[in-house]
Amino acid sequence: MTDETPDPANPCDEVDPVEPEAAEPDEVEPEAAEAEVDPGEVLFYEPGGSRWVVLIGPVLVLAVLIMEIAGPGQVHWPVLIIFLVILFGFSLVQVSAARRHVSVELTETTLRQGAVTTPLADIEKIYPPNNSATPEDWESARALGELHGVPRRRKGVGVRLTSGDLAQAWARDVEVFRSELTQAHAAVRMGLPPSAKKPSIGKDESRKADAEESEEGQDTTE
Repeated sequence: MTDETPDPANPCDEVDPVEPEAAEPDEVEPEAAEAEVDPGEVLFYEPGGSRWVVLIGPVLVLAVLIMEIAGPGQVHWPVLIIFLVILFGFSLVQVSAARRHVSVELTETTLRQGAVTTPLADIEKIYPPNNSATPEDWESARALGELHGVPRRRKGVGVRLTSGDLAQAWARDVEVFRSELTQAHAAVRMGLPPSAKKPSIGKDESRKADAEESEEGQDTTE
């Protein structure tokens, strides 16, 4: 009497080998795609607000403190500290909001307005400035970015997107901005690749530093 019992473990043992390796190629693709993104050189930059405004509160409190020390009365430390916290906190919130929502950065392939970045390839047409008394349709269009309208002390540049919608790009120095935007948009429409690679980082930083310095003497509120 032969005892032939089938081995139930054998079929299961031979199933496992190759499956873990099949998932690896898919995980590498997003990294490779990210590495190919190159916005190019920064052509125009406005920070939206100067960090120097944050010092206004402390300077005012320091001036009051000096006057109280020099005067015959006592120094009101609790009141000065409260005012310092209020003024510093308010100015910090104001500058942070301005730098987040009212900053502008134009590169060779993208336009960032506030926290929203628009590829230049999504812009079909840039309208010339309206010098007539009759308003153009684009002047009542929404602003690019997360704000509904063009921020205060900024001027709009009319654009038509590839979706057919009208919109307004905007900046404080609108003439320089319009010129740089028009040239960058023309280069994108012609299919020219970005000319700036890694070596342009220092140049971009110096351009941003110049923009920061020019913003110091201007009001930072929207």
